[in-house]
Amino acid sequence: MQTIFQFDNTFDGLLTAVFEAYSRRTFPDVLSVEGEPLPLFHGEVFTVVTDTAKAERVWKGVQKKLSAGALRCLTRSWLAEEAGTPMVLFRYIRKVVDAPRSIETNFADPDVLAFARMWKRVETEKWHLIQFIRFQKAADGTYFAAVEPEKDALPLVVDHFRDRLGDQRWVVYDVGRSYGFYFDGQEVRHVTFADDSPVVRLVDGRLDEELMDKDERLFQQLWKTYFKAICIKERWNPRKHRQDMPVRYWKYLTEKQE
Repeated sequence: MQTIFQFDNTFDGLLTAVFEAYSRRTFPDVLSVEGEPLPLFHGEVFTVVTDTAKAERVWKGVQKKLSAGALRCLTRSWLAEEAGTPMVLFRYIRKVVDAPRSIETNFADPDVLAFARMWKRVETEKWHLIQFIRFQKAADGTYFAAVEPEKDALPLVVDHFRDRLGDQRWVVYDVGRSYGFYFDGQEVRHVTFADDSPVVRLVDGRLDEELMDKDERLFQQLWKTYFKAICIKERWNPRKHRQDMPVRYWKYLTEKQE
């Protein structure tokens, strides 16, 4: 029978689950999010109450075993939001704690390999965001960009745009997860909009006309003209194009709009 740990689906909750497993000397077969239906056949169910002090103790233990780069990968992998993310990370952390030496490059271990592949998927999503975010100028001078990434990678690109667009006000908004970041020229703030807000009621990926700067439509047309001009028809490879520019981003790409 499976032993199940239920937690609140936060990274601190995951670290607390690791702490409780060692304290109880019982390790879960399944990590379940609170509120999710349990398997039909299961054994003990233990509810993990997130405790920042316990989470900190586990994190300090992990810090002794992993490099700064691996620690960064560990926190970023949490953003994968895949069905098996909590359990993959739980098994990885357990092996990090138990191993007498670093396991970072032991890719013969299936859990280390699964962790590395998960981190790579998040990292790839981050670079896709950097490449394919397109800003539109609003009437008030703020630059707005909407995205719907597969992974929750938006926090990973905030520093890039703050450095790149440090003299402008901008918003990058994850429409699917209903949150974003606003830079006012000084600091970045976490923002959310109501579902019925005209800001997120986009038409073909574009801001509503009443919100758009009067010259934005012209600039978008110029960009599409430039994109068509540099495209060499004889070298057109649709399969490679979809591989390099995932279709899920097309909705918000100016050059892909009619």
